[in-house]
Amino acid sequence: MFGIKWEKRDLKRAVVVAIASVLMALNIKTFVRTGGLYPGGATGLTILIQRIAQQYFGLDLPFSIINILLNAFPVYIGFRYIGKKFTLFSCEMILLTSVMTDLIPGRPITYDTLLISIFGGLINGAVMTMCLRVNATTGGTDFISIYMSQKTGMDSFNTILGFNAVILLAAGYFFGWDKALYSIIFQYTSTQTLHLLYRNYQQETLFIVTDKWDEVKNMIHDTTHHGATIWAAEGGYKEEWRNVVYSVVASSDVKHVTAEIRKIDPNAFINSIPTTRIIGRFHQQKRD
Repeated sequence: MFGIKWEKRDLKRAVVVAIASVLMALNIKTFVRTGGLYPGGATGLTILIQRIAQQYFGLDLPFSIINILLNAFPVYIGFRYIGKKFTLFSCEMILLTSVMTDLIPGRPITYDTLLISIFGGLINGAVMTMCLRVNATTGGTDFISIYMSQKTGMDSFNTILGFNAVILLAAGYFFGWDKALYSIIFQYTSTQTLHLLYRNYQQETLFIVTDKWDEVKNMIHDTTHHGATIWAAEGGYKEEWRNVVYSVVASSDVKHVTAEIRKIDPNAFINSIPTTRIIGRFHQQKRD
């Protein structure tokens, strides 16, 4: 199908995505709907459209139809620029979440809006992480964010907050600013949870002072497919000339890379610095 070669591990991906879709639907019905929140992205826009249609036109529009229609263009971006298999698993997430949100009955756990905002955001961020770790996404603006990250080398999930701000302004205008403000807490918690658990679109710069620079350089390339630059530097204490290996790698690779460096040279000095932006060629792992 679609000229895609399927593998055994894809069954695991499908199961994880199915579990994530159940959790997402439960989160929407248990926390988001109870608190009257707007999660952002296609989900938040879907809920906003539903509430406007119900309050101002007396129409009860199904979540599934609106959400699927809103995801049509992002899905095209996924197929065109990110990966076919990646997009198909994302479509599984979108379809299952949409249908189950309509079918699963709401079971409120608490009516405290602050608790709903925090724990709903935690669950939302964890579900997004589950999908991304098996090369899928929850859909909507996630496709656009990943596309921008691949093209610019920046962590673009924060840029989606601009789109979400428009949703919150509309929600505040139509339904009151208190729910819009609580939704900011929900979205911030979700984004921070994602940044904590998923680090593939964050980079770190490594400065490694070592006598075994050639082995370290080759290991970085073999492990991460990233290159390295070798500097000759004079030490300030002993005034001896040493080699410094400079490389930028994904934050998710740093722990493994530093462990391998310690195996090669236990006396190596390693300085790791968060990188905010890269301009130029930087290897990105294929999404499929």
